[in-house]
Amino acid sequence: MPNDTPALLTVRDAAERLGVTPRTLKYYEERGLVSPTRSEGRYRLYDEEDLKRFARILRLRSLGFSLHSITEMLKRPLEPVDGGHRYSTESLRQIRDAIAQQVAALDSRIEAVGRELKEAQKLRAELSPDLDYLERRLAGENAEKLLEQRRNARAQTAGTAPARRAGKSRGAAPGKSS
Repeated sequence: MPNDTPALLTVRDAAERLGVTPRTLKYYEERGLVSPTRSEGRYRLYDEEDLKRFARILRLRSLGFSLHSITEMLKRPLEPVDGGHRYSTESLRQIRDAIAQQVAALDSRIEAVGRELKEAQKLRAELSPDLDYLERRLAGENAEKLLEQRRNARAQTAGTAPARRAGKSRGAAPGKSS
């Protein structure tokens, strides 16, 4: 009496058959690309359809497609064409549109992060002199000299810098603290 139940493979056996590590199979499962059945003991079990799907994923990865693109491709069926299987023009359009939407969303995020980065850099530039002043004060430098240096630096950035006196550079020796 023949057994009509399809053979199920463990992670190790499936990985060996596909030439990858068990971790690779688990990763694709975590990404939602494959959903194996589970045994009563909660072990992953893969059937022939799972192996075909993994083989397709691995083939697409070897061609350089991203997992996002592969996810979109797996949503569409392959159609028989000239003895092989290909995507229809409509499927290709749907894949393109889905990936284009993802790229547009990423472009928007990149733009927003760029604005946020500029704001953070501006705030950092504003806070750095304050931090420098406080560290130098705590190191014992004279408060009046430090405040004069800050005024001169602010005037310089405003374009109306008074001539600096000799010995008043940022690296001046610490004086008496007040």
